[in-house]
Amino acid sequence: MNSAPNERPGGLYASARGLAVTTLALLGNRLDLLGTELAEERIRLLALVSYGAAALVLLAAGLVFVAVFMTVMLWDSNRLLVLGVFSALFLAGGLLALGMAIGFARTGSKLFVASLAELKEDREALRANDQIR
Repeated sequence: MNSAPNERPGGLYASARGLAVTTLALLGNRLDLLGTELAEERIRLLALVSYGAAALVLLAAGLVFVAVFMTVMLWDSNRLLVLGVFSALFLAGGLLALGMAIGFARTGSKLFVASLAELKEDREALRANDQIR
């Protein structure tokens, strides 16, 4: 026999190989999760932009038509008042939308939150495992 009496059947090479395989599987799972999150975020952003653009165009056209309708309807008596009121409403709505956009920009994205949480759990598990030994 060539092996020492206290040596295990797999030895250091088998342990290192097993660790490498486990590490690669773990990295593969995390990369799959990152890819899934990235695809979900892309779909969410595309829907947000599409619906937002449609809403913006339709609401803007509707407000312009209402303003024109009210101005024409009150042309003889209060046309300046109607134009002033709608101008103020449009400006207030624009400022409100600008404030909301700035708020969304400051909030930031939740991209990769689940992946980062999983990586943190992995790190804590490895630290706990190291402390046990």
